[in-house]
Amino acid sequence: MTFLTSLGLFLQVAVQTGTHILFGILGGILFEKAGNTNLGTEGMMLLGAAAGYLTGITTGNPAAAIIASGLAGSMGALIYAFITVNLQGNQVVTGLVLTIFGTGVSSYLGKTLAATPLPSSVINAFAPCSVPFFSDIPVIGPMIFNQSPYVYMSVILAVMIHLYYKYTRWGLNVRAIGENPAAADLSGINVSLYKYTHILSGGFICGLGGAYLSLVFVPRWQENITAGAGWIAVALVIFCGWHPLKAIAASWAFGALKGLSFKCQNLTIGSSTLTIPPQLLDMMPYLATIAVLAAFSSRKKNKNPPPASLGKNYFREER
Repeated sequence: MTFLTSLGLFLQVAVQTGTHILFGILGGILFEKAGNTNLGTEGMMLLGAAAGYLTGITTGNPAAAIIASGLAGSMGALIYAFITVNLQGNQVVTGLVLTIFGTGVSSYLGKTLAATPLPSSVINAFAPCSVPFFSDIPVIGPMIFNQSPYVYMSVILAVMIHLYYKYTRWGLNVRAIGENPAAADLSGINVSLYKYTHILSGGFICGLGGAYLSLVFVPRWQENITAGAGWIAVALVIFCGWHPLKAIAASWAFGALKGLSFKCQNLTIGSSTLTIPPQLLDMMPYLATIAVLAAFSSRKKNKNPPPASLGKNYFREER
């Protein structure tokens, strides 16, 4: 196997490993651009993973499994939206409760899911498919153009969200809400409606990210299948500066670091072999995330500041 072939395969796995993180980041961006802190990503991803797998084994229909996973994530987001938008509850605490809720529900459903495999109709629908001609390009071909349709969907979704925020009136309105909801309200923008719409949409996307793990990446049910991916997504939302296109690079970089745990366990140096504990390699993506966030937070001038009203509840009566 040539070096370029080996590199292409490694990057292909990196993209696959980071796809669920990308969904989580995109869902978090929709939350936070509307001014709501999102710490419930892990819970919504677990809800989506459980609902998607349950629907997949029940119906054998891949489209139904995707829709069910997104709706499960949106249901979790609906709880969050009602508490934080209508009841003006603390956003951080509500997000943490949502994560606990999603973990509990998925664990309960998982008692029956683990013993039942996915039907072949679902597995085959999400199998990797190559794009003619482009998949033959060295390195880039296997990395991008020989992936599951689910991976393509994540990239298309990131591009669509970027265009939405940059070029549409609705995207500009929600950005205004994230910066100054009172001013947006005075301009005739329905703040509560926009918040609900984007919180539910963000939950839908987080649910899709969880379903990617249970339907595509694994594909079988495992207890706590996300393994903290939702928390990594929360951190990478900050790292990518709330920018959907940068989210693609951030999630794939995390996937590449995660892939090192498979590639670097046994390193040959001269005539000797160095064995690195797999636990240490598994720590690397998380340590890198902490280091990047520390460096990001220590910068005196931030070119990508968070939305000004992020984490602040909006009381219409106090305008």
